[in-house]
Amino acid sequence: MAEYKLILPSMGEGVMEATIISWLYNEGDTVNEDDSVVEIATDKVDSDVPTPVSGKIVKILKHKDEVAKIGEAIAILDISTPLNGTAGEGEAAPVVETPKAEEPKTEAPAAEVVKELEKPLATTSTPQEFSGDVYLSPLVKSIAQEENISEAELKTIKGSGLEGRITKEDILAFVKNRSTSTPVAAPVQVTAPTVTTTQSAPVPVPVAEGDEIIPMDRVRKIIADAMVNSKRTSPHVTSFIESDVTNVVKWRAKHKEIFENREGEKLTFMPIFVKAVVKAIQDFPMINVSVDGDKIIKKKNINIGMATALPDGNLIVPVIKNADQLSLSGLAKAINDLAYRARNKKLRPEDTQGATYTISNVGTFGNLMGTPIIPQPQVAILAIGAIVKKPAVIETKDGDLIGIRQMMFMSHSYDHRVVDGSLGGMFLKHVHDYLQNWDMNTEI
Repeated sequence: MAEYKLILPSMGEGVMEATIISWLYNEGDTVNEDDSVVEIATDKVDSDVPTPVSGKIVKILKHKDEVAKIGEAIAILDISTPLNGTAGEGEAAPVVETPKAEEPKTEAPAAEVVKELEKPLATTSTPQEFSGDVYLSPLVKSIAQEENISEAELKTIKGSGLEGRITKEDILAFVKNRSTSTPVAAPVQVTAPTVTTTQSAPVPVPVAEGDEIIPMDRVRKIIADAMVNSKRTSPHVTSFIESDVTNVVKWRAKHKEIFENREGEKLTFMPIFVKAVVKAIQDFPMINVSVDGDKIIKKKNINIGMATALPDGNLIVPVIKNADQLSLSGLAKAINDLAYRARNKKLRPEDTQGATYTISNVGTFGNLMGTPIIPQPQVAILAIGAIVKKPAVIETKDGDLIGIRQMMFMSHSYDHRVVDGSLGGMFLKHVHDYLQNWDMNTEI
């Protein structure tokens, strides 16, 4: 049998591992070249992995909910018998060498954790054995052995995987809950002074009769962790401004039908907002930075993240790469494409990477303003509110007048470690000026 190891291919810069969501074929099934064989998840993006060769799946090495590293084998294929049947009887089949995967430059902390969990247990006692009544993946079994979880305890865990199987998240949650309920031994008294830190345990949430318990899905867990981490990392400050965007509204109304007839694309307000933000970043490039310890990394590229709500209620942030190099027409096409693919689960992993500044349009939900949370490792984010008709003061050479204007609030949250109020406020004021003074003769 000529074996071919199907490896997890590179999924883009910075992606070191992926979680197996489901296999589209079973062991023993025959697959053709370029067939999608497995669904995987990297960060918040789901995608398929095709096979570069034809053959029969002999063994699946990574199962549902297990984590695979980039370059790691996830299945073995038998390619000794051509599917088209053209090889003569008794003809030796060529042996195909597995292509060497590109080695990642750095290994993500999460990958280190998995590596540690997969190591044999360094203990003098006999490893915990299980009867097989409960299906355990190698990773879950390793955690159970390390934490000395008995089979009786495992049977009490309600698995969230396929057919109720216990996933890594299930068993880690069990370990966490068990540790908070286990009595802590009395500390050993020492003469030397010690510094202790206290971490408050989660407060139990009472569940009343009729309450529904809804487990977080994978994406919601990622969002929750990212939001908590951002608040823990960055001291948030938010500035607000109200802009008269009457010219923007009139300009779009004048051009949207022409643009749609010419390009077959919708002209939304977002390309205009992105153009104004890009100009302000060029005025204040220290908004387009990241923090690494005590170093500030000033980004060369201007990549704008665009917070997008998904049909399932979750949020994803596709990225407009090199937004400063795109015209208004180019921005409109890029934004429409990313939004469509985000809502139809067609984004690639690289589509959500590399943002240097993010815009969140809370106005699409009818909200006047919001206080957005900074996506790490960026240092700022802009929330755009709903455009509302209001009476406003209009300054003219003949004096001030009251008129009906299209008004909009903007909220700018920034990381006070590196963005002071002057920089954060001036940046927001420049975005305001570009929108309020929008040129009605702008070409599209």
